[in-house]
Amino acid sequence: MTPGMSIVAYLIAGVFFIRSLGGLSKQETAKNGNLFGVVGMVLAIVVTAVTWLQHGASVTAVAVLGGAIGVGAIVGASMARKVEMTGMPELVAILHSFVGLAAVLVGLSSYMGPQAHAAGAHTAAELHTARVVHQIELWIGIAVGALTFTGSVIAWAKLKGTLSGKPLLLPGRHVLNLLIVAGIVGLAVPFMAAEGSSGLVWVLAMTALAGVLGVHLVMAIGGADMPVVVSLLNSYSGWAAASAGFVLNNDLLIVTGALVGASGTILSIIMCRAMNRSILNVVFGGFGTGESKTSAAPVDGEVREIKADELAERLANAKSVIVVPGYGMAVARAQNSVNELCRTLRDRGVKVRFAIHPVAGRLPGHMNVLLAEAGVPYDIVLEMEEINHDFERTDVVLVIGANDIVNPAALDDPGSPIYGMPVLEVWKSAMVVVSKRGMAAGYAGIENPLFFHENCRMLFGDAKKSVDALVTAVRPKG
Repeated sequence: MTPGMSIVAYLIAGVFFIRSLGGLSKQETAKNGNLFGVVGMVLAIVVTAVTWLQHGASVTAVAVLGGAIGVGAIVGASMARKVEMTGMPELVAILHSFVGLAAVLVGLSSYMGPQAHAAGAHTAAELHTARVVHQIELWIGIAVGALTFTGSVIAWAKLKGTLSGKPLLLPGRHVLNLLIVAGIVGLAVPFMAAEGSSGLVWVLAMTALAGVLGVHLVMAIGGADMPVVVSLLNSYSGWAAASAGFVLNNDLLIVTGALVGASGTILSIIMCRAMNRSILNVVFGGFGTGESKTSAAPVDGEVREIKADELAERLANAKSVIVVPGYGMAVARAQNSVNELCRTLRDRGVKVRFAIHPVAGRLPGHMNVLLAEAGVPYDIVLEMEEINHDFERTDVVLVIGANDIVNPAALDDPGSPIYGMPVLEVWKSAMVVVSKRGMAAGYAGIENPLFFHENCRMLFGDAKKSVDALVTAVRPKG
């Protein structure tokens, strides 16, 4: 295979990756998007293996590489098939950590291995320039990779529940972050001056600092911001891959990493705008950080409970019903039961729609995927900005396992840690029913005044069992 042919093959693979991202932007085309991604990756691996052989690699080495890829593919496929939707955010976070770790290992091996960057340099000046550029690429790639690796591991532990979702706020943490960044930049000076591989100690020291920065940044982020954090780490993993591409002089890896990095950044910005916040505010602040200048208003009042048979009657007689799914629905694995309730109500002539908040669940699009998996029609699943104005014309809103995204304190209480975050204004409906196991606070760790509103009723119990009871009661007898 000539260099020109490999470049063309990489371009074709890049087109497949672009088509993959385009397909993943809509639920209807997501399967085709995944297929495009698989085809592009297989093409990239084959071209890389052939090119490697042409550059003198032994068949044994290629076989070992193929074996490693095979083992990784088997493990990845097994994890993807076994993971529950409730565990999908943790899986995504830990996969991001692998990309970061790979970038670190690529950078270290390139630094200690043959100086391939010197190819094509004919004069001392050219050789020096090539060396400087290569070392800068190494430094940035390893730093971004280490930050992505440790930050993703912490995100995985928070999402899994191994670590608390509450933010860790050290005194003077912003100053500490600046000092760590200054240390990463400062260590580059002796590294650039080192000859051969004698600068390894500086690289390792920088890697440790970048890893500490990743831990500290994610530990300081509050629970309600975790969907944005996952999206942001996705962006970091893309930039880490692109950096590895520069180190390896691999055009496809640069393009692929840039695509992932840019798309992750755009998604993070979109989510932050939907939350009326900036990325900097998420990374260095975070909902639920307890840094409000005033304390949140005390929540008190009477909690009004409703039973399944009474709610079923209200649902059956309603003209318009909106369902608001949250992470509790995923935990209870209630999405199929919710779809059955939806179909039963629609068969009775009730207008049923779903309202999705941008940060519902623990992952961007988490609720959309759950509902699509259960077979809920795409056209009745609406985003917050499309449906928020309809609540005041809705007879019943059924909130299933959601809390922070329907909390009126975000609009009414300047002392609340989530003040300023747009929420689904469910309390404007004629009746809102919240399905929860109990009165526990949401992931952001704050109380919800909605539960004490005059038109709010609480349906206590497991979400799946509660919805199954509703389906039985709503379904026409005989």
